[in-house]
Amino acid sequence: MTNRTRIDALMLAGFCAFLFLYGLGQFGLIGADEPRYAQVAREMLQRHDWITPVLYGRPWLEKPPLYYWQAMIAYSLFGVSDWAARLPSALDATLLVLATYIFLRRLRSGFALDGALIAASSAGIIGYARAASMDMALAAAFTLAMLGWWAWRETGKKTYLAAFYSFVALGMLAKGPVAPFLAALVIVLYTAVIREFRLVLKTLWVPGIVLFCAIALPWYFAVQMRNPVFFHAFIVEHNLDRFSTNLYHHPEPFWYYLPVTALALLPWTVFVIAALVQGIRMQWASLKLTGAGEPDPGNQFSMFACCWLIVPLLFFSLSQSKLPGYILPAIPAGGLLLAEYLRQRLQQAEGASAAKGLVLPHALLAAAPIVPALLIAYLITEHRLPGGRPMLVALAIAFVLCAGIAFTLVRPSGLRMLRFVTLIPVVLTIGATLRLGSTAIDQTLSARPLAKEIASIETHPRPLSVYHVRRELEYGLTFYRDELTLNYDWGVIPPQEHLLVAPENSQIDIAKLVAGRRVSYLGHYGAQHVDYFGVAASGTGSPH
Repeated sequence: MTNRTRIDALMLAGFCAFLFLYGLGQFGLIGADEPRYAQVAREMLQRHDWITPVLYGRPWLEKPPLYYWQAMIAYSLFGVSDWAARLPSALDATLLVLATYIFLRRLRSGFALDGALIAASSAGIIGYARAASMDMALAAAFTLAMLGWWAWRETGKKTYLAAFYSFVALGMLAKGPVAPFLAALVIVLYTAVIREFRLVLKTLWVPGIVLFCAIALPWYFAVQMRNPVFFHAFIVEHNLDRFSTNLYHHPEPFWYYLPVTALALLPWTVFVIAALVQGIRMQWASLKLTGAGEPDPGNQFSMFACCWLIVPLLFFSLSQSKLPGYILPAIPAGGLLLAEYLRQRLQQAEGASAAKGLVLPHALLAAAPIVPALLIAYLITEHRLPGGRPMLVALAIAFVLCAGIAFTLVRPSGLRMLRFVTLIPVVLTIGATLRLGSTAIDQTLSARPLAKEIASIETHPRPLSVYHVRRELEYGLTFYRDELTLNYDWGVIPPQEHLLVAPENSQIDIAKLVAGRRVSYLGHYGAQHVDYFGVAASGTGSPH
């Protein structure tokens, strides 16, 4: 191992540890999906069942098992906790970054560290690396599949093609048939652009298809045999219906993924757009020059990365149900495209400096996130940015960062410093968010502190119910108490003694719902505007 390789390894290990692993459990599981997926993995582990995902003791067939398997292993090694539930995504993101580095080191020498760190520091990758969800597992598997396909395309080695099929199969185990479908679309678009359609037929390699089937299909057959409703629940409802209808109430405009992708690529958005435009222009110029569509070897990889970035954007824009995480498989392509852009620019004698028109927009976008990071406690608790001194201090820090980035990039060799100066605000933003915002995030968005508070006043175990609370709180309480949370809104009012969490000042409504039963006010949790009560068993007295 050379000194350069050692330095690269240390930098990658340090950045991945900080960006993905540091403070992984500083705040509890948030949203509806994190605690729900974490609970499914826990119940599968408790039942020693690696086939059927289970929630509240019943089959829950919305997602494939790869994340659940990873979380079950994490729970077995480290115990059940929120940070252990997030660990699979952090490790998947680390694998994605390492694969990007190895790929670029072997096939795009000189810019491996740049490309890997650009991918690692993209907002979308950082955000989903810290979430207990399937999105990062899919993004990592899809990225490794696409890198494997290009390595085969460039070298002709069938080992890489076998890797392509293997990781597409893992992508199918991560989130379903969207993985092979997106991979096929990227390859078809790329071959259409360069007019080399025989690549599609060459990709259809029988041993690779057999390998894909051997990895991906056994679980699908096994779960279908145990749960005959699986095909309809998963394929029809949660794939076809989710794409073609608004069944799950996530409607967004057609252009929704344009701003989402731009945000997910921060702080590199400006240069990724420039690289995308340059790649398309070079291919267009090549087609016009040859007239026969002969590919320009120097632009081949850029064009492939362009197709990889564009296909998920267009595909999910057509979906009637849109969520931010859907676009994650496209984000690593932005980092690879930018790494190729830097390689091409720096190989030119006049290309060491950044294009003047890109410097200020890049500096502004790179520095801007430090403002909400420094003021995150205000944003979460007050739902606004504060005025006065806190805002002035945050703006002053952002201005210094912006000026430093701009000054560095306008210098003759500024482009060589792009990665270094851009990573500074990324590190500061993550550090500020965790340092200043963890407590506010935990108290206002997670059920963890409420679950602890309720447990501290319990004198004996009682089931928990909720009434008119957010489903995020309901699912979170289920995970942190490891028991089914009953819901009055479903018409389920337990006859036995139980605890009840409800919106503040709702005693009158509760008294009507449990008429003839004693209701005892136990406490108030102001951060999420809920009260909690003790409800006596049926027939024990009138409410007070």
